[in-house]
Formats: sequence, structure tokens, C-alpha cells
Amino acid sequence: MSRPALKLRSWPLTVLYYLLPFGALRPLSRVGWRPVSRVALYKSVPTRLLSRAWGRLNQVELPHWLRRPVYSLYIWTFGVNMKEAAVEDLHHYRNLSEFFRRKLKPQARPVCGVHCVISPSDGKILNFGQVKNSEVEQVKGVTYSLESFLGPRTSVEDLPFPPAASCNSFRSQLVTREGNELYHCVIYLAPGDYHCFHSPTDWTVSHRRHFPGSLMSVNPGMARWIKELFCHNERVVLTGDWKHGFFSLTAVGATNVGSIRIYFDRDLHTNSPRYSKGSYNDFSFVTQANREGIPMRKGEHLGEFNLGSTIVLIFEAPKDFDFKLRDLNRNGRVFEGNLLSCLEGTLRTRGV
Repeated sequence: MSRPALKLRSWPLTVLYYLLPFGALRPLSRVGWRPVSRVALYKSVPTRLLSRAWGRLNQVELPHWLRRPVYSLYIWTFGVNMKEAAVEDLHHYRNLSEFFRRKLKPQARPVCGVHCVISPSDGKILNFGQVKNSEVEQVKGVTYSLESFLGPRTSVEDLPFPPAASCNSFRSQLVTREGNELYHCVIYLAPGDYHCFHSPTDWTVSHRRHFPGSLMSVNPGMARWIKELFCHNERVVLTGDWKHGFFSLTAVGATNVGSIRIYFDRDLHTNSPRYSKGSYNDFSFVTQANREGIPMRKGEHLGEFNLGSTIVLIFEAPKDFDFKLRDLNRNGRVFEGNLLSCLEGTLRTRGV
């Protein structure tokens, strides 16, 4: 029997190994059996297929009498604030998908006009700060490669404008102006959060790169467990430039989040069977008719997830750029100690 086949047949025993009391399957080690790691076991789960199935289930119309009990259970479980919803009547939402993508009242997320960058979404900030040595922290102490996450730059022509200095490091390829630094911010959207995301600043989107990838959970516990989790998962990378140089926003998919929608990009189709893992697909918004790309205004609707996921901002800014973070309450309480704060402003408050 080949080694891969032997390893495959060990999955049921591995599951039992982690479920049964400690040492119950220890005698198997005498014949050379070893369980695979929990990470390898989790990675073997067909999350893309399960997410597509979940997406179809979410689109099944619920009977009118069943909507309130189902949505009320979800609201109670994840702490959803329906007072912010544009439509508070639960019977209005025909299926779970519509409920997940519910819109908010116009003044529920006032946009700060004082500062240059705002949070693109609700959520919890997992990490932020300067990018050093071309490595980015997904959570404290767990890093991933900037190049693996954004994808390779084949030439300086991929950039909105040439880098400030010739340097072999990937980080330096993104810094376009002398004296600037590269910054990052990771925002986790929980299942109960508002699932649309907005433009974090005034910028121009020139390029989209889609990585099919896996659809593993991106909750903070999993992010601490699996290194380079964001590099494994399906994601949509939007790159362009703002007043200080390079700017990018990446929407990272997760389990049951097979749908990532960018409103101005009708050619984007996520979690599709036709894509293969390890590949990526590029699309340029710069054409002969539109040589600048897609202009976005701060706070403008940009896209949406189904359920919850993660947004990663990576951008260039002067060395004195300051992250002004502020705890905010939801339903009168602090959510996990740090409900979405702000990057010099926020969609959840008028100021800092």
C-alpha cells in the first residue's frame, strides 16, 4: 500500500485519537501508527465544497412563520444589534443570505471627515502597525509573508508608480516615496457584525488579484493556530494609490464565506469550482478609456461578505502616521474588549 493511501486511511483513527480519552489509542503506536497533526486534519476538510453548500442553503426561502424564530436565535447567539438595521422587521428577510447582508440605517455609521483613513468595516482589530522585514502579523506572534499574501510583483509596471528606490525586498517595492513607511491593519468581522465594507480613504483602485485558495475559519483562535492562514484562504486583493502612495485592501474569505462581492467588479466570481488552489487571477481596471482606474471616496460602499471574515489594509504613509484606536460599545457593552476601533477615525463614530 502506498504511503499516501496509508495516510488517507488513518484519518478516521486520527479523528478518534483526538476525540477519545487520552491514551485510548496508544497501543496502535506499537505497530507504527501515528496520528496526523490537528492542523493537517483541519486542512483536509473540504471547506470550499461545504461553503458552496452552505451558500445554497442560505438562499432557501424560509416560511414566513419560521423567520422570526430562526433570526432571533442568530441575533441572540451573535449579539446582533437590529436597531441599526434599515429594516428591523425580521419577516422582511426571505432567507439567511438576505439577513446576513442586511443594510444599516443611513446614520448608523457616520463617516469621520477629519482624518484621512477610517475603518472599512465593523469588527475587531487583531493587529496593526508598521510592516517590518516584509512580514506581517495576522495576530500577535504569528506572521505571514507580504509577498505570499499580495502575490508577486513581476515588474515595476505593476505598481501605480515606480518605487522610491531600487531594493530587493518586497516591502521596498511597494514604498513609492522617500521617507514613507508601509503599514498594515487586520480587522476581523464576527458573524454578528455588519457584513458590508466601505472605502477606508479617498483612493483609486487600479488592479484586482483573486486567489481561490481554501476557506478555513479566520476567527482569532484559528489565526493563532495556523501560520499564514490568510495566505492559504481565498481572498480578493484590491491595489491602487492614495495621496501618500501605495494602498491596498484585501477581503479574505472564510468558512461559509464563499461569496466576496466587489460592487464595481462584475467579473469577479469567488468560490467557484473552475478555479484551482495555488493559482491567482489578475484584472486591471486601467484601460484605454479609463487610464486612472476606479476612484473611491472615503466611506463609499465597496463590497460585502456573506457571514463574517477579515479585511487586511496594507498601505504606504509618512513615518509620523499615527493609529488612533478607541474602544467602542455595541448594545451598551464592550465586545471582546476591543470592538472595532479606528485608524484616524472610524465608521462607528464621528470623531476620535
